[in-house]
Amino acid sequence: MPSNCCGPEGGAYPTDCELTEALRNRAMARNRPLERSDAWKAAQVQARQVKLLLLDVDGVLTDGGITYGAGGLETKSFNTQDGLGVRLLQESGVEVGIVTARSSEAVERRARDLRLAHVFQGQGDKLTAFESILKQTGLRPLQTAYMGDDLIDLPILNRVGFAAAPANAVAEIRQRVHYVAARSGGHGAVREVCDLILEAQGNLERMRAQFDR
Repeated sequence: MPSNCCGPEGGAYPTDCELTEALRNRAMARNRPLERSDAWKAAQVQARQVKLLLLDVDGVLTDGGITYGAGGLETKSFNTQDGLGVRLLQESGVEVGIVTARSSEAVERRARDLRLAHVFQGQGDKLTAFESILKQTGLRPLQTAYMGDDLIDLPILNRVGFAAAPANAVAEIRQRVHYVAARSGGHGAVREVCDLILEAQGNLERMRAQFDR
């Protein structure tokens, strides 16, 4: 049954009653809990302990496509929603880094823009990079998370406390991780995992509140 008690519409402009009702409906919608999948809820246990999120690039921060321009220059496309998610996660106290098998100036630029704490490019053996990061930070594997999409990511995914994959990850990876995002790499998958970690640690609403004024 509709909650509007302002009577029939018909004027050229909304009445005070209609404006009040609209504001009330917006407030109710804002306070309504977000619907979460069972997989999201289950992953909260692992995500609660994360102090460092590491990311693959191709197929995770991007859609996996690689474009060669003039002179062989490699270009990639990144998602701005992922970027904000990374920023909010950093502001909450969780560090973010990259471990990727390829090397490109585009990734270096994106890492600078996002002020990433750890950037490892050209890592054919990603596990070596992961162990180096653990040594630098003093973190335990249980306190780290990694998001990858292909077989080369398995050595790290098998060791972190919270393993995640985008929707476009290969089947072997999707079967081995704690959480598979509803979105694909380059299309908000990283943002989804950032939000999951923020929510698990009780920081999501606080981070969002700075924009809801």
